[in-house]
Amino acid sequence: MTETPQTQTTRPGGGAASRSMEYRLAVDALRGLRQDLFQDAFAYRPLPRMSVDGRLTGRLPGRMREYAAWTPHAVVAALGVIGMLVAGSHTGAFPVVPAGLLVLVPVLLTLVRPVGAFWLSLGATAVSTIGGMTPDAWPFRPGSFFSHLVVLTVVAIRTRPRAAAWMWLVTGAYGLLAQSLFGYEHSYVNTAPFLILSAFVLLAVTVWHVRRAAAREVTAHRTETAQERSRRTLLEERTTIARELHDVVAHHMSVVAIQAEAAPYRVENPPPELEKAFATIRENAVAALTELRRVLGVVRAEDYEAPDAPQPTLADLDALLANVRGAGLSVEKVTTGAVRELPQGVELSAYRIVQEALSNTLRHAPGATARVEIGYVLGGLGLRIVNGPPPQIMPAKSTHGAGHGITGMRERVSMLDGQITAAATDDGGYEVTVFLPTAQAEDPA
Repeated sequence: MTETPQTQTTRPGGGAASRSMEYRLAVDALRGLRQDLFQDAFAYRPLPRMSVDGRLTGRLPGRMREYAAWTPHAVVAALGVIGMLVAGSHTGAFPVVPAGLLVLVPVLLTLVRPVGAFWLSLGATAVSTIGGMTPDAWPFRPGSFFSHLVVLTVVAIRTRPRAAAWMWLVTGAYGLLAQSLFGYEHSYVNTAPFLILSAFVLLAVTVWHVRRAAAREVTAHRTETAQERSRRTLLEERTTIARELHDVVAHHMSVVAIQAEAAPYRVENPPPELEKAFATIRENAVAALTELRRVLGVVRAEDYEAPDAPQPTLADLDALLANVRGAGLSVEKVTTGAVRELPQGVELSAYRIVQEALSNTLRHAPGATARVEIGYVLGGLGLRIVNGPPPQIMPAKSTHGAGHGITGMRERVSMLDGQITAAATDDGGYEVTVFLPTAQAEDPA
């Protein structure tokens, strides 16, 4: 076999990989400078209004809250006016009105075009300094000193820390260049004071950015954790309901299988078609039981143990109330309507809802009184579990909705296409109202 000779080609510019680390860092730095200060420098980015949901602004009346939303814009405008007044008092040979505009316009531009405002402020600083050469300050005249510091601060707040660092470096380069080329012996050179003061200001803005980003990340993590916890709780409640309903469905399927097997013996000389039909019914019932056991194995927890007793019904409610009274809760039961046997799924869900509601009362309102109302109505079953406030001097804040009990109740009611309402009462207690429809199950047809 003849080996094919392989040639290695070098892509144009591939030698950049062999460049030094310093070179790559310099290239990345220049790329960042272009992205932060040159690319779309004059893009329109208006300053959004302030949120008025805080502790102080949330208490303001409607009209005042609308005005309070414009507070950042008013502060920037006020700083621009102050800078204009400072510039007007130190004009030197420069006219008053242009000197004031060179200070005010860049500050106001930070509200709509922040990066462009920086370049305009830097240019206005040079123009006002060269046009009004006086020995009082160089290269930042008093008005430009104040306004450019304001522009740096506002733009740093509206952008990111890297852009603030680039603005500080460019401003320092301008100051050193103007100082070395156009400085005067008797001028007060204020490049160093400006750089020191602006460094402290920009450092404070950077720390604020970092803290806000960290707080935003923590909030997002907490929200994600709460959503995951809620999702996991919902799945656990559904799994519990599935395990409990398995016994109910398995009982019905067992009865179907037994009756299908015994039905041919109840008829003398049954036709073969009838025997075959009952055999098919029994086979389907047994197959359904097998699938139910397989499904139960999927949703069963590792420490799950099958209950020895059958699932509870409303007939077992008196025993539950006796146990609750033994735990210190005063509870009464009121039944209205004609008591009748309901589908086992409805009876089990009703029992679990009453059990969870009374458990919440014991947990969150110890010592309170409770009342359980059961109403057998046409087409369904009504439940109302209400408790009063705990016997305390200061009523405790209701936390019934903070746990997993309400979630389980809602899942059981939703499974039966029912309705549930759970809310605090006016006197500081809590009320759970449920309606479980049973019309389809009780239809004689």
